Amino acid sequence: MSLRVDYIVEPRKWNEFIVTYAPQSLFQSWLWGEVQRKIGNTVARFGFYEGGTLMGVAQTVLVSARRGTFLHVRHGPVLADDTLALWRFVLAHLSSEAKIQRCLFVRMSPLIAENDKTKELFQTLHTVPSAIHRMDGEYCWVLDLSPSEEALLAGMRKSTRYEIRKGQKDGVRVFATSDPKRLTAFFDLYKATSTRHGFVPHSGIREEFEVFAKENQATLYLGEYRGRVTAAAIVLYVAHQAIYHHGASVQSQTPVSPLVQWEAIREAKKRGMKVYNFWGIAPYDSPKHPWRGITLFKKGFGGREIRYMHAHDLPISPWYVIPRTIELVRRVSRGYD
Repeated sequence: MSLRVDYIVEPRKWNEFIVTYAPQSLFQSWLWGEVQRKIGNTVARFGFYEGGTLMGVAQTVLVSARRGTFLHVRHGPVLADDTLALWRFVLAHLSSEAKIQRCLFVRMSPLIAENDKTKELFQTLHTVPSAIHRMDGEYCWVLDLSPSEEALLAGMRKSTRYEIRKGQKDGVRVFATSDPKRLTAFFDLYKATSTRHGFVPHSGIREEFEVFAKENQATLYLGEYRGRVTAAAIVLYVAHQAIYHHGASVQSQTPVSPLVQWEAIREAKKRGMKVYNFWGIAPYDSPKHPWRGITLFKKGFGGREIRYMHAHDLPISPWYVIPRTIELVRRVSRGYD
């Protein structure tokens, strides 16, 4: 196998490959790379060729964190096949790039099935499971959108269906918009939500929405009850899926969040999306997991779980032990074990 690597600068070429081989990979999409550039990160897009045939891609982001600098390949690399020779070539290049950037390690999380075969492959490649918790939708809950709206409602948990109908009866209104100016209402809720649940708010949400909304690939849903916005959701449309990527809410006298989700599901179906991806959920065997409550909420809409391979690290420097220890302590202290 004669392989070579080159930069890819054509969005169409990149997106066609992603849609063909990993349409679920949000963070390998071209637009996500544009989001990273907009917030000031260094992004590179590599194509791996056998002759003139594109066999794989890897969108990398240089992450400069206090725990150590690393090269991040979120939801990637994306490869046309799983031959060991191709994997070794790709990782050798990423390792070389990481050394040039003085990184301690390369982190990758290709959305491929978690099974004995992939675990053996990653062991052979001398990578180690990341010490971070399962994030980036590695365990996700998805809803098939092919059934009718009536069938989708019938497939929900009884209490979820009741809350949707109660919200409609009580006069809850859901507004859908792609106007970044309306994000103020979302961030007001998001700040309150992060304080209530004790998590650090994500950065770059505004830039994410602006980039995707410009291409008609993002919608902000605002749920209003008695003139007050009490629930919101940001949904991205990537390839065949609608992704519930960010949410926020405050307590209300009547359920608002279920109706917000239902309207987002209905719109995704109208757009021709194949699945509605509720994003990350807690492992079923972790009853004290911080995501337990939101997981129960998501599962109430019906659907199924998908498990992808956990993120893996390729150590570059002996100092890799420092960020690994820090991430392990954080994971355990925050209840993700």
